[in-house]
Amino acid sequence: MSESGTRQTEVIPQWKQDEVDELVEFVESYQSVGVVGVAGIPSKQLQAMRRELYGSAQVRMSRNTLVNRALDEVDDGVETLKEYIAGQVALIGTDDNPFALYKELEASKTPAPINAGEVAPNDIVIPEGDTGVDPGPFVGELQQVGASARIMDGSIKVTEDSHVLDEGEEVSEELANVLAELGIEPKEVGLDLRGVFSEGVLFEPDELAIDVDEYRADIQSAVAAATNLSVNAVYPTTQTAPTLIAKATGEAKAVGLFANIESPDFMPELITKADAQLRALAANIDDEEALPEELRGVSAQSAEPATEDESTDEEEAEAEADEADADDTDDDDGDEAGDALGSLF
Repeated sequence: MSESGTRQTEVIPQWKQDEVDELVEFVESYQSVGVVGVAGIPSKQLQAMRRELYGSAQVRMSRNTLVNRALDEVDDGVETLKEYIAGQVALIGTDDNPFALYKELEASKTPAPINAGEVAPNDIVIPEGDTGVDPGPFVGELQQVGASARIMDGSIKVTEDSHVLDEGEEVSEELANVLAELGIEPKEVGLDLRGVFSEGVLFEPDELAIDVDEYRADIQSAVAAATNLSVNAVYPTTQTAPTLIAKATGEAKAVGLFANIESPDFMPELITKADAQLRALAANIDDEEALPEELRGVSAQSAEPATEDESTDEEEAEAEADEADADDTDDDDGDEAGDALGSLF
């Protein structure tokens, strides 16, 4: 048999096969499996992150070639994660949903200083204010990296917010030293989720980075709009049936009152309506003698008759006035002019 026709079988060391088997078991143990970047994370900090995730997610590190082999053996679509395996990465598994996993990983990130040669993750700005550094060569270093700085009141101060580097640009050694001196930490260190496979769907970070409050508000708005449409279209559902019944009851009652239907359900309102109409009519009649005694002096706004106490008070006031007039008469000297004036005033 020719050498070209000989089937070559790749043989891998047993320890590698054991590692692949463990990775396969890891992937199959969780509902959601993802790939996270771990580059630039100090070993001590990485261990702390793994402890913080304990109980909700687990991180599994291995050689990239072995991880790729394990994903191929699992298949079921999870092999699509292979495109994210490059550089320093690890697998992460959880039984939680991908959105919760992303939110947890983002919340666990912490600020960290940036080193020379690294790429700026965002625009770097040196803020206005006192640096707390005594006058010296540092003012020149600030100016060299593009910051507006000068010596003022015995200290080096940045006179305005200074944009010193754009996102995506490489950090120079001079800028790294200045940022370290100022205590500015422009990057975040943490597990960087690159992709996660869950229930047959592959999610990327930009699909998972949602504003939960805004998303909830959108859902509530959609529910309100759907409920409004259902009610206006008189389309009964479990949610809208009570509202539709209440609306129909109100409309039926309004028709009954307008048509003066003598129903026991409408009688209190009909009596109140008739009473108001009667009093409004009585208030517009000028001839008091033409009205029954109980309707004399009523108004459309206030149809309540005077109370017994109010009538008594008025009578007592009139009696007191008469007594005062009588006293004035007794004190008169009988002068006719005085009588005339008294009768006038």
